[in-house]
Amino acid sequence: MNVSEIQDAMESAIVARGCFIVSINIGKDNDIELTVESESGTVDLEDCVQLSRIFEEKFSRDAEDYSLTVSSAGLDQPFKVWKQYEKAVGKKVEAALKGGKKIIASLAAAENGSVTLDYTAMEKVEGSKKKAAVKHSDTIPLADINYVKYYIDFK
Repeated sequence: MNVSEIQDAMESAIVARGCFIVSINIGKDNDIELTVESESGTVDLEDCVQLSRIFEEKFSRDAEDYSLTVSSAGLDQPFKVWKQYEKAVGKKVEAALKGGKKIIASLAAAENGSVTLDYTAMEKVEGSKKKAAVKHSDTIPLADINYVKYYIDFK
């Protein structure tokens, strides 16, 4: 069994549960990790249980020995697929740009392989000795970004 075979077999069941595939990893000893995310809202335990059952119906352990983990994409994990960017529009994210800069921003748009980040930064303003809050709305190609993930604020 390979990734595309799993994706083809599971895609309709995953979509039927209102989810999409984030990743499929097949590790050593045929350890399979299927990671999904909800189109709207969150993936719950019942989603994972049902998808696991469907997987086991489609892929017999008698034909091929494997272990299976079905999980949701973690809030603290970087986005892996374009649908995650689209789902996060309007939400607060952390973006790490190539070159080391990190931005906490609202993801304003995800279009044409770029994201638009709205944020405020304290910057030196001409004619003033103090830094002032300057609003930015930057459209950045994904090629210039190391990762984007949800920003979790515990305040």
